[in-house]
Amino acid sequence: MLRLRRYRYYAFFAAVIVFVLYRTTINNDPWDSVPASIPHPKAPPKSAPQRPLDTTNKQSSGKNGEQWPGGQHDFAQQSLGKTEEDPDEVKIPNLRPAADEEGRDKFQVPTPIKTTDSTDETRVLVYDKDAAAKTTTAPLIDIPDKNIGQGAKGAGKGIHGAPGAHKPKTQTTTTIHWKKVPEHFPVPKDEIIPLPTGKPKSIPAVQHEFGRESAEVKEKRLDRLSKVKAEMVRSWNGYMTYAKGHDELSPVSKKFRDPFCGWAATLVDALDTLWIMGMKKEFEEALLEVEKIDFTTSERSQIPVFETTIRYLGGLVAAYDVSGGKAGGYDILLEKAIDLAEILMGVFDTPNRMPVLYYDWKPDIASKPKRAESGVSVAELGSLAMEFTRLAQITKEDKYYDAVARVTDAFYEWQERGTTIPGIFPERVDATGCNRTAEAEIAAKAAQLEEERLAKLEEFDSKTAKSSKPKSVDELTKKSDTAEEELTTSHGRSAVGAINEEMHAPLEPISSPINKRGQYPSERKFEGSFLGSEELEEEKKKEKCVHQGLAPGSWISSEQYSMGGSQDSTYEYFPKQWLLLGGLEPKYKTMHMKVAAAVKKWLLFRPMVPDDRDILFSAKINTEGSPETDAVVEWEVTHLTCFIGGMFGMGGKIFDVPEDVEIGKRLTDGCVWAYESTPSGIMPEGGSVVPCAEVNNCHWNETAYKLWLDPLYESRNEQIAEYEKKEKEREARKAQKARLKGHKNLGAASGEKDGAGLQKRAPPTPIGHSTSDDDDSGRDATVASISDDDQAPLYEEEDEDEGEIPGLMKPISHESYVEGKILSEMLPPGFVSAGYHGYILRPEAIESVWYMYRITGDTTWQDKGWKMFNAIVSHTRTEAGNSAIDNVLIPNPDKEDAMESFWMAETLKYFYLLYSDPNLISLDDYVLNTEAHPFRRPS
Repeated sequence: MLRLRRYRYYAFFAAVIVFVLYRTTINNDPWDSVPASIPHPKAPPKSAPQRPLDTTNKQSSGKNGEQWPGGQHDFAQQSLGKTEEDPDEVKIPNLRPAADEEGRDKFQVPTPIKTTDSTDETRVLVYDKDAAAKTTTAPLIDIPDKNIGQGAKGAGKGIHGAPGAHKPKTQTTTTIHWKKVPEHFPVPKDEIIPLPTGKPKSIPAVQHEFGRESAEVKEKRLDRLSKVKAEMVRSWNGYMTYAKGHDELSPVSKKFRDPFCGWAATLVDALDTLWIMGMKKEFEEALLEVEKIDFTTSERSQIPVFETTIRYLGGLVAAYDVSGGKAGGYDILLEKAIDLAEILMGVFDTPNRMPVLYYDWKPDIASKPKRAESGVSVAELGSLAMEFTRLAQITKEDKYYDAVARVTDAFYEWQERGTTIPGIFPERVDATGCNRTAEAEIAAKAAQLEEERLAKLEEFDSKTAKSSKPKSVDELTKKSDTAEEELTTSHGRSAVGAINEEMHAPLEPISSPINKRGQYPSERKFEGSFLGSEELEEEKKKEKCVHQGLAPGSWISSEQYSMGGSQDSTYEYFPKQWLLLGGLEPKYKTMHMKVAAAVKKWLLFRPMVPDDRDILFSAKINTEGSPETDAVVEWEVTHLTCFIGGMFGMGGKIFDVPEDVEIGKRLTDGCVWAYESTPSGIMPEGGSVVPCAEVNNCHWNETAYKLWLDPLYESRNEQIAEYEKKEKEREARKAQKARLKGHKNLGAASGEKDGAGLQKRAPPTPIGHSTSDDDDSGRDATVASISDDDQAPLYEEEDEDEGEIPGLMKPISHESYVEGKILSEMLPPGFVSAGYHGYILRPEAIESVWYMYRITGDTTWQDKGWKMFNAIVSHTRTEAGNSAIDNVLIPNPDKEDAMESFWMAETLKYFYLLYSDPNLISLDDYVLNTEAHPFRRPS
């Protein structure tokens, strides 16, 4: 019976399928009318593309609701084959070509697509069986273009989509370009901060007044100058040969790389160096490449704002200045600088006008509101001022100055408000302008209101349940959904967790106060006058961002303060910006003086070095808010910090603080000492030394130095004492073993392998005695207990061939540890550590040496610089340029195959200016940015 029923089901389903197929064929008469003369196409390859699932290939409706396969059609095609069809019926593709189509050719290989390349030859894409596009070259032929677009006859015909669906497609990449978009947070024109106006203040001379030099001194100087230029020529030629148009040269492999935006960073960075060194031909050749740079597009999705500003914008503006400005005739430099500046101005379009430092430049992202980040570095945020200020001076466009003046004002306000170490700023900065602590308090209050609302809701539901009959869960859910829809319609969205609709950039998500218990369906986001909705609406209207100025940006409690990386150039720019503005903006002087005071009080220290050299370094402080009691100091020596000597020297001159000039000398000489201390003659990237307690009373102490090298020296001494004690005990057990050898009863006991106490090396302790190995009385009693010749030993004696009782491994002594550490880490004398032992062609040390020479006129700085130059060149030179090296602590370091753009922009420029005529780029005429780009000072 069951089997019969099963067959009935099978018969029923088969009948349904047959009926459906019959109806399908009847309603698609074109299927039966396909001419027999049209050959069936060959089966397409497995890799044939399927019909695209986009809106352009959806069936188009004709008159009377008829559906037409394919996209857009001309009127003639739409008028063919009209039938009354069921709109819900499954459509079968129309395989019959139109009457005016050439049937056979319809299914043959499509006509190849022509493209023309830059050589004016036609490139033909040839179809193969795998539907792969192959490129061949053929002579140019003159054939009229065909209309093969979607509007051509027969569009939509074919087995797998429109005719030509199997046609190989040319792979094209659409280049995205930046474009100017409306600002979300524009500064009203009447609120733009203008450049300071008026006659520049009288500023003390920065540069020493040099006299006439002797013929011998001049010859020596010019010889050094020519050797520096030779290095520049070789590096420039290597770049132009192997990396022209790219960011950097790889000088060992003779390749290139683009770590920035691929806008020829090395070339732009070196423009002013070419001019300063008299390489005018190379300068003009470089301008041809500058003209090709398109700042509106890049392979990189984000523009690093700090690096782009100091290298590209600074390089273009400085090259314009040193080459004569408007009178020089190199207008392309200013044009490109403006092009780039207009793009970079978008980074300041934030609610508080603090810049976004990694700029998503593509229009679809750049057009959206944005906000500065919460953990930016001081250096990146504060080192944009000089470049935009100088551009504003040249173009007379106050908007460029306004952009950076607002950043300066924020730092000024923060310094006045006070930081943990007054005068200087923590390494990481919250630039969002939003007080996160206050936001958390608001979120907590919102959560409390939500809890109260839900409590009222539960109370209401409880009362409702008592006064009405029970309802099903489905009914309750439907009712709740209806209420939510009504509220969403009336308010635009549910009030709980609603986003503030005011024009403000989105912040990082704040935890939602919505309760997630989900006990009743009615606990969905439902509001009514009885649920405290008015209070919630008021909270919703309040702005989530509680405004504040700059603040510490680290998510951890500790703050770092130093003059090193991530902080350096912001402090460097305070006195330089004061010079660039002719002393007309007093804020920069005020800020520098507070920085200098803080550095002298908290960071400067004198290291203990073997020759008692009177030098200074700047430390790093970690504090959790009370530096007087919780400061953890790192007595670091870093290459990046070496700029500080020049900063103190310049500040001391222009603000008439002679003490700061002396400090600048000692800071600079500290970096010279670091160069002279290594086997390579080059300073490591980073290390640490031993500080002296008093700056004016500091002498080398070998014992103290070794204690700094071994912080665990006290525990090592304890380990040695414990080891010696154990050794005495071992010797005692060894002597005991010797006395027991040959005892007359030993043979009877030696075979008892399973007896109690058959332990090796550790005799059992008699009852009543301590079990400690350190209990000498216990061991004496044991020896006494077996001294009787009739008493057999209570343990098994080891055979002679088992060897002696092994001793403990001797702990390493303090002296041995120190010797091993110095040897293994290759520490130069006076260094406690040198973990960052590479060198990447950095300029900061020679930068300060140049400042000291130009400020003091002391030629010993030239001699110190020459030693540095020879050491650097001898270890970094390659056939195509100069390379970073991996370890300055060994005599022959390996090369890293990298040549940063600042090698020609800064390092070689400073070396060249150290031996040039002092009037070339005089410090009384120019002020240099952090990338050594000279900007002309106002006269």
